Formats: sequence, C-alpha cells, structure tokens
Amino acid sequence: MNRIYFLICTLVFSTISATAQGSDEAKALLEEVYNKVKGYDNIVVDFKYVLNNAEAGINQETRGDVTLEGEKYVGDFFGAKQIYDGSKVYTIVPENQEVTIEDKSEDENALTPAKMLTFYRDGHKYEMDILQNVNGRKIQYVKLTPMDTDSETESILLGIDAETKHIYKVIEKGKNGTTTTITVNSFKTDQPLSETLFTFDRKKYEDEGYYIIES
Repeated sequence: MNRIYFLICTLVFSTISATAQGSDEAKALLEEVYNKVKGYDNIVVDFKYVLNNAEAGINQETRGDVTLEGEKYVGDFFGAKQIYDGSKVYTIVPENQEVTIEDKSEDENALTPAKMLTFYRDGHKYEMDILQNVNGRKIQYVKLTPMDTDSETESILLGIDAETKHIYKVIEKGKNGTTTTITVNSFKTDQPLSETLFTFDRKKYEDEGYYIIES
C-alpha cells in the first residue's frame, strides 16, 4: 500500500565543478521542501498512482489519499484502508472483511506514508533536473539515485512546485523496467481533524463480522 523506493559523474574539472554546484542547489531545494513539510500540524494528500511495465504488460492506475500528523497516518489505497496510531499498523480490507494488526515496522528503509514527503533526505545522491511548466505551475525536478548499489530502484525524479515548495510528483524507475508514478492532485495543510481519526475501533469491525489477524 505504501511502497515506493528510492547522478551522473562524467568528464573532469569543469564538469565536476558544475555537478557539485547542481548538487548543492538540489540539496538546498530539498531542505526547503523538508522544512516546509515539518512546519505543518497535519497534511492531507489526494493522489493518483500509476504502475507501468510495458515488457510485462502491466498498467495499473488508481487513486488514493493519506492524512498525516507527525508519525501517525490514515490512508486509503487499492481498496484497503490503513491506520497507524503511533504503535500499531491496522490494515482493513472491506472486500475480504479482514483486518490485519501489526507492530510498527522495524525496517528503517520501509517507505511508510509518514515518510512519503521526506524519504529523499537519506541514502540518495541528487542533482537538479528539468524545469517543467504544468498548467502555469513551475515544477522543478530533482533526480535522486540510491547510494545502495543493491537497491531495486534505478532512479527517482522528484517534482517540486517551485512556488509552494510542495511535492507534486514522484517518478520511480525500477531496475526491472517498472515505472511508478505518484501525482499529487491536492495538498492541504493544517486541517481540522477528528480526535479519533487515528484510532482503530476494534468493536466496530468485530460487530460487522470482520476477521481480525494479529501478528
């Protein structure tokens, strides 16, 4: 539900200088994005998700949404709802009438919704890429390359709204030929949220006949 993983070094002297400058510029932009995101009490994102692998004949498209408050989150994606209350992750699948309850992942590399807007800060090299005009908005792309050579990700293009410093698009290219694209349709901040939004109501689902699995 929530996985998406994460430039060039060529010639000599003059190119090295230009690359270093581009990297510094990219780092400064990413820090602006990070500081902007961390300044909000909460974030509500609606997005489109596209998974494509032409060679394998795969093309999946869906929409999703996620509400973030600190490390807590609640999201809907591919017909499933997931809640993280700061301690446990609850995955609710209405089609199967099933709920899976798990402890927070100990995998520091796991890309959770809470990391969706900040994952780029660690484990990547980065450089400035193209500047694109999207319906009057200037979208500056930064190219990220994983430092881990065993990573399944070849590269990531992170599209940033040059005015708001909000993430607009993430394009992940896998080494297996799969391209995953997440496009933000709406990005709202500091919204009034219910006090129980990140709380799992176990009795409600038991009363509705859901099968609950705890790991």
